[in-house]
Amino acid sequence: MGKMDTNVKDALDHVRAITQELHGAFSDAAAKRGGATKADLEALAQKAKGVAESAKGSISSQHDAAKKHLADAVTHLEATQKHVGESLKSSGQALQTSIQKALADARASAQKVSEAVAAKRSAISAKTPK
Repeated sequence: MGKMDTNVKDALDHVRAITQELHGAFSDAAAKRGGATKADLEALAQKAKGVAESAKGSISSQHDAAKKHLADAVTHLEATQKHVGESLKSSGQALQTSIQKALADARASAQKVSEAVAAKRSAISAKTPK
């Protein structure tokens, strides 16, 4: 494995780590007694945007299967941002519903990035002589 592959692997692993962190942050916000504050939600929106940008930046350097999974992850991250935006304008049950939708999309994005990592590893192992 050359230097380029190591950097790509590192970038993809980084995207996976920050996507998992984002999911954890949404999970914490959803479980927060008294609900997430506006500041919490604004911070989560910024984090979701940053994660989406990192994932988008990694797409071009991936194998085809990994590209598809990362593109799906970006779609879920963009939906996460949309739900957070809705939650900032909501209260009560509508707020909780928006947060739950954001959590579900954050979870789905983390899953898709993990699938991209698996696809990348599979593609590398298929090239490696046994």
